[in-house]
Amino acid sequence: MGDWHHTTVVAVRRQGKLVIGSDGQVTFGNTVLKSSAAKVRRLADGDVLAGFAGSVADAMALFTRFEAKLDEFANNLERAAVELAKEWRTDRALRHLEALLIAGDRKMTLLVSGTGEVLAPDDEIVAVGSGGAYAMAAARALVAHTDLSAAEIVRESLQIAAGIDIYTNDQITLEELDS
Repeated sequence: MGDWHHTTVVAVRRQGKLVIGSDGQVTFGNTVLKSSAAKVRRLADGDVLAGFAGSVADAMALFTRFEAKLDEFANNLERAAVELAKEWRTDRALRHLEALLIAGDRKMTLLVSGTGEVLAPDDEIVAVGSGGAYAMAAARALVAHTDLSAAEIVRESLQIAAGIDIYTNDQITLEELDS
């Protein structure tokens, strides 16, 4: 899947809520271009949350394609994600996109990649990006050892990742969806 030096995105489902959050940093090489980018969006009339890690232009193209798939398949998250992954893997232009997508609705959370993977995490926690491993480890520990809400866990996990990963900052955006 590559080593994405563009962001950190984490999703946690807990106590009837799905929260996806990201930092706001956009880098070009070793330069910070923007510190407050929004990388998490509401799609499908607010019924689906999606966040991306990777090239900004590529992610915008993916959001557009994914939203079209959601429209095509009546907001069926799993079907739309599978169809996007198939198209992403096989389309001549799309297969060169460098991004990863986390998406979730009221029932499931998915990781979608350009190599055809559509994965639902066993523990309802998933993270991507250069700080993804740090954020996921923090989120798992917080879920196991605290009573924090999903939003508090996502925020704290991103703060921890921002303290470790130079491509992740502490300008955090959260979106929440009731399950």
